[in-house]
Amino acid sequence: MNAWVGTILRVDLASETITKEPLNLKDAHDYIGARGLGTKYFCDEVGPKVDALSPENKLIFMTGPLTGTGAASGGRYNVISKSPLTGTIGAANSGGYFAPELKYAGYDGIIFENASDTPVYLYINDDIVELRDASGLWGKTVYETTDLLKEENGESFKVSCIGPPGENGCLYSGVLNDKHRAAGRGGMGAVMGSKKLKAVTVRGTGSVSVARPEKFMEAIIDARAKLKAHPVGGAGLAALGTQVLVNIINESGALPTRNWRDGSIFDEADATGGESLADKYLVKNKGCFGCSIDCARVTVVPDGPFKSSGEGPEYEAGWSYGADCGVSDLAAICKASFLCNEYGMDPITLGATIACAMELAEMGAIPEEDIGFKLRFGDPHAIVHLTEAVGKNEGFGKILALGSYRLAEKYGHPELSMSVKKQEMPAYDGRAAQGMALEYATSNRGGCHVRGYMTSPELLGVPFKMDPLVTEGKAATLKIFQDLTALIDSAGICLFTTFGLGLPEIAAQYREAVGTDETDEEILFKGERVWNLEKHFNIAAGVEKDTLPPRLLREKLPSGPAAGRVAELGVMLAEYYELRGWDKDGVPTTEKDGATGIKYEAKVLCDV
Repeated sequence: MNAWVGTILRVDLASETITKEPLNLKDAHDYIGARGLGTKYFCDEVGPKVDALSPENKLIFMTGPLTGTGAASGGRYNVISKSPLTGTIGAANSGGYFAPELKYAGYDGIIFENASDTPVYLYINDDIVELRDASGLWGKTVYETTDLLKEENGESFKVSCIGPPGENGCLYSGVLNDKHRAAGRGGMGAVMGSKKLKAVTVRGTGSVSVARPEKFMEAIIDARAKLKAHPVGGAGLAALGTQVLVNIINESGALPTRNWRDGSIFDEADATGGESLADKYLVKNKGCFGCSIDCARVTVVPDGPFKSSGEGPEYEAGWSYGADCGVSDLAAICKASFLCNEYGMDPITLGATIACAMELAEMGAIPEEDIGFKLRFGDPHAIVHLTEAVGKNEGFGKILALGSYRLAEKYGHPELSMSVKKQEMPAYDGRAAQGMALEYATSNRGGCHVRGYMTSPELLGVPFKMDPLVTEGKAATLKIFQDLTALIDSAGICLFTTFGLGLPEIAAQYREAVGTDETDEEILFKGERVWNLEKHFNIAAGVEKDTLPPRLLREKLPSGPAAGRVAELGVMLAEYYELRGWDKDGVPTTEKDGATGIKYEAKVLCDV
């Protein structure tokens, strides 16, 4: 066996039976691993109409063939289930060190079925796999749970777990490993909590073999050299982390401010950016398994009302608690972000939900007594207080735990939720970057920036520059980028490798690890197959059509480089559907698990 280790664990939480079964190698070759293969297992075994928080839903942890091999940034896995936040197929991606350890123990993935009556955790020590009592861990935070399990089992064990929000059904609770790395979006933590599964802890002493070791090493060396030489992947992210984007995106007029309401420029952006974070609070950089980028930040706020320490904030958390809430106090932003890690919550959705609540409160739609205080944009204490309220499942936090769409719907203004398919959009305004607007609308898991990452060409000029304000060429580029990110997510490597690597380097590592002679285009085609499978599931599940919040379609940006613009979705969407081989309503015209078979030009990525 090469790249894949060949075994899947199947855990029935109701009967407490654990079986080991051979990996489906045909599906592994067709759908690669991680996001793609986990989704294939899920779609084959679970009906699309399943209640996401019922025992009938399944939860899958799946690694990729490049996970744990030494491939550039090859330390990732996906947690797959039906999302309780969106109703879509949910696949949340995480890095760190947990996934390689799972493969070293001998397992490509874990399928959790049914639900336990009492809290449990899964213990894996190579061949020894058993469910253990987790009653003493229930109610503990991510940090507490991780520390207690390491104390009980040994420091060498890697831990993936949920915090109290996952136990309490917060619809955007995540699954966190290594304390700070998160499979954060879509509410996979709530699914885990509904099954009374508190954690998975694993220790492995094996290894992962590859088909052609010498050629694989050549591919790794080439990839790492190109990453190191790139100004973003080799310097920018290492120096300032993802927060380096704050000033870049703000100057482009694409930083959403005050629930996407107040224009395109946040005057106080510099106070919240990567430069300020490095100057005030940065202790050191940190990276995931096999990573040469080291984009994570270990940070400390040494004093004041927001005294705290942790990792981050990443760009999205810095934006959601910063510009989106109109807050410029970096210490408060750090504290709120740290709390999201400690409790296990998605800071994009939580920060954006607080921003939505701020707008609703300012317009008088939410009575002050419901919140408990006067909520307004720009209040640093409010973002920390409300984050704690969600984490502890207290007061108004119980309503915020439902996400911005259900919050806005409850108070009569669903149009003020800046979400797609009920998942909040991240920190790039689609009116100022038209390709991002199309990406948000068509994302198979709701509002998302990493299922295509059109930010890269439109706002960063990587791997080529596109005018963010035009619509021409955006549909074709997005389709290729979506297929490529599906390939990357499924292979088990990090999206940030595309700051320096293109399809040739990614395909080369996959090809030499697995032992295939497929061309770059044939390997990329697997990403298209994954994308179509996800789309089929969502249609069968009754997920809403591809669109955007009314604000982006109707309200013009009042200032900045994109002043007067709205998201011109219609013309791009029609072209996008045609390129995918779907009908005018966005329905794939092929079999349930097949790709379209349409040939398209991938040269733009092959030349990177």
